[in-house]
Amino acid sequence: METALYRSPALRQLEAAHRHEPLMARAGAAAAAWAETLAAERERPVLILVGPGNNGGDALVVARLLRQRFFEVCVVFQADPAKLPADAANAYQEFIGAGGVTLPAIPEHTPWSLIVDGLFGIGLTRAPGGIYADWIFSANRLAQRDRCPLLALDCPSGLNADTGQRHAPCIRATHTITFIAAKPGLHTADGPDCCGQLRVADLALDPTRETPPDGACVGLRHFADWLRPRMLNSHKGTFGSAGILGGAPSMTGAALLAGRAALKLGTGRVYVGLLDAHGLTCDFQQPELMFRTADGLLQADLTALACGPGLGTSSQAGERLAQALATPLPLVLDADALNLIACVPAYRDKVASREAPSLLTPHPAEAARLLDCTVSDIQADRIAAARRLAANFRAGVVLKGCGTILALPDGRWWLNTTGNPGMASAGMGDVLTGLLVALLAQGWPLEKAMLAGVHLHGAAADRCVALGQGPAGLTASEVLDAARGLFNAWTASHG
Repeated sequence: METALYRSPALRQLEAAHRHEPLMARAGAAAAAWAETLAAERERPVLILVGPGNNGGDALVVARLLRQRFFEVCVVFQADPAKLPADAANAYQEFIGAGGVTLPAIPEHTPWSLIVDGLFGIGLTRAPGGIYADWIFSANRLAQRDRCPLLALDCPSGLNADTGQRHAPCIRATHTITFIAAKPGLHTADGPDCCGQLRVADLALDPTRETPPDGACVGLRHFADWLRPRMLNSHKGTFGSAGILGGAPSMTGAALLAGRAALKLGTGRVYVGLLDAHGLTCDFQQPELMFRTADGLLQADLTALACGPGLGTSSQAGERLAQALATPLPLVLDADALNLIACVPAYRDKVASREAPSLLTPHPAEAARLLDCTVSDIQADRIAAARRLAANFRAGVVLKGCGTILALPDGRWWLNTTGNPGMASAGMGDVLTGLLVALLAQGWPLEKAMLAGVHLHGAAADRCVALGQGPAGLTASEVLDAARGLFNAWTASHG
């Protein structure tokens, strides 16, 4: 099932539409059930940090329910109860009425079985300050000291639930239970590091019936209709011809990785056009690849083209990029092709005016060059950056990184959750380029190829880690082999 993603404005509307339902009671009950499992060691108390808003109200419900289940709880709370929102005020009165008490500070020398973060949730979009900042520092330190779980309610305090930007200080949760629907900031940028294990409690609501989601996490359902078994009566021409343009002197490996990935994802023919005039004429590890000069590649009978892996930024590279942009082929633009486009306004215009599908695959630094801003600007709102690139260049965009963002010119966007830190190594982007151009060469539409290629790339890396090949030391070559096996398995089960 696809995971719908909602940002704060849509969530506020959903909450308002259901304000007469006991949403806080449902949220507290869902969180308390998980807390009970996490705090199985009853000999030590549970520390619950309560903030001044509705997130604090959720935490008070958790505290009351855990007390009913015979847990010892320590509730730390400094806000004025008279200034709490109505639902949170009711939760406070119910907690006190049931015999609960609050403390104004965290007991430093008590060992904890579980710490619950109920400070701010999705309501905070700036750095926490004052006593709450001190409590966040203490919660992180005490969870590490006591080796206990740290459960965040809705969103770790200090993390922007819309963007994934982490303010300092920020809760580093081991577990996060988020309410009503998933939020994009929990899945991208700093979100995964701050959230730990993530669970969604829908509170008996079905938001997709009322409000279209802002975006979605990529899943097999987005492209399963193109996972088609191959006909017996077929030949290599049936499955297209991909071209890889790149491989300047000392950088031919990038083009080879892209070519190998395209070949192993089923492209009928793969041609590699190297800018290095003295480069390879045969890949002895993958002799099925066919080599051409850069000029000769553009004369081949291709069905899709990738430009950028190891391309360099020389004048010759610029000339070849201009030729690639003029072709009527589906085109993947990566690496130095993006750097050249960022530097030359004429190339920008040529991308935006192409009639054939274009797909840009920048990492944050390349995206910053394309948008003439800083990497910090990109990472502060990765969704906005990807959508802006897609609109500016009239192209599909894959903004790489933790929680890759995919966007189309019509404003639609997706977030990919497959992948792991082992992918932070040389050549991974080249493999992704090869996977994408392979699908385009085989006739996949841009949207489907983009979603499938990115999802497959991360899932293949996850499979490698599951087999003990990473994350440390995972190589791009290992990922492309895993991608072939996974793609065939998907096709066999969904085709």
